[in-house]
Amino acid sequence: MPSLNSISISQLSRLIGTPESPVIVDVRIDEDFNDDPHLIPGSFRHPYSKIGEISDRLKGRKVAIACWRGLKLSEGVAATLRSDGISAENLEGGCIAWREAGLPMIPVAKLPECNEAGQTVWVTRHRPKIDRIACPWLIRRFVDPDARFLFVSPTQVEAVAEKFNATPFDIEGSFWSHRGELCSFDTMVEEFALQTDPLSRLATIVRAADTNRHDLAPEAAGLLAASLGLSRMYKDDLQQLEAGMGLYDAFYRWARDAADEGHDWPTASKKG
Repeated sequence: MPSLNSISISQLSRLIGTPESPVIVDVRIDEDFNDDPHLIPGSFRHPYSKIGEISDRLKGRKVAIACWRGLKLSEGVAATLRSDGISAENLEGGCIAWREAGLPMIPVAKLPECNEAGQTVWVTRHRPKIDRIACPWLIRRFVDPDARFLFVSPTQVEAVAEKFNATPFDIEGSFWSHRGELCSFDTMVEEFALQTDPLSRLATIVRAADTNRHDLAPEAAGLLAASLGLSRMYKDDLQQLEAGMGLYDAFYRWARDAADEGHDWPTASKKG
């Protein structure tokens, strides 16, 4: 059991990837970070001595603070935030314990540059269907919860990327796109080192639906149907993305917790 005002590795790992995940702030000093330049999924770095600079950003949200070993820095920062009325816990064992547990960590070298508000900015073609909803879901749930997404006409993606310092994805010729038989979602899972069993299972479904290979996963037909339905329900791409977040939340929880579960009628007890 974690100590008072702490969150355990297992507790945090179950929350990451879900809407209930706390804001995760990495307060490691540069020396420790440079020894292992990776981040817990969904976290961002901020100097422990300047935590007051982001207190307004954290108000009203649950927060988890991670340092190297889960000792003085994370405990002190969490206590400081609590004194400001923010619900904050320190990660028990810190980044070392997370790494030793064999849990995924994102290589910082793969993260795009952030804007002045500390957000990554991404741009892709408008009228998204599958990959262009799945990728933003993955980014917001595992990479940057505050990421911004720009949906523009296909001919303007590269120009908008250049003028607005945005990272293009799911367009031909970009780094974050299809590679052979793999789709853009596969690319992000691999490049961000997020190859967990649930995400790998979900990636197969996304690929099957996005490339019309339903033989790869029977669930692909359902994902395609729901995705096309959402595209007809919403004219605004950002509204469609928000609705799609819930869809992929459900598929992820199925992939993580219920992939082996079936359903039948009547119930087993009545059959007996």
